[in-house]
Amino acid sequence: QVDLVESGGGSVQPGGSLRLSCAASGDTYSSACMGWFRQAPGKGPEGVAVIATGSGSTSYADSVKGRFTISQDNAQNTMYLQMNNLKPEDTAMYYCAAGPRCNSAAALPAVANYWGQGTQVTVSS
Repeated sequence: QVDLVESGGGSVQPGGSLRLSCAASGDTYSSACMGWFRQAPGKGPEGVAVIATGSGSTSYADSVKGRFTISQDNAQNTMYLQMNNLKPEDTAMYYCAAGPRCNSAAALPAVANYWGQGTQVTVSS
C-alpha cells in the first residue's frame, strides 16, 4: 500500500507559476514510477509527467513540455511538479500517482495503481 498526499494547488493568473508537492509513504519501494495526471471537468484523465524513481528519467505530455518540470527527493519520499507559464487550459484537478512502470506520461492514468486525493489548479484572469 502506498499513500500519496498532494499539496500546492491554487489559483493563479495566466503566465504564473505553481509548485505541486506529493508526499509518499508506505511501500514506496514497490513503485518504479511516480508521476502526475490531471482531470478537467467533463474530460478524461490526462497524464502530465512521470519520473522513474530509480534512474530519474522523465517524460512529459506534449502540452506541458518546456513549461513543467517533474523532480523527486528520494530522501524525503517527495515528488514535485514545477509549473511555469501556466495557461487557462492547465486548469484541472492534479493527482499524484504511483505505478509499476514508466512507459510514458500519457500511459500513467492506465498503469497507476495508487493515487492521491488531488489538488486543484485554476488558471484564470
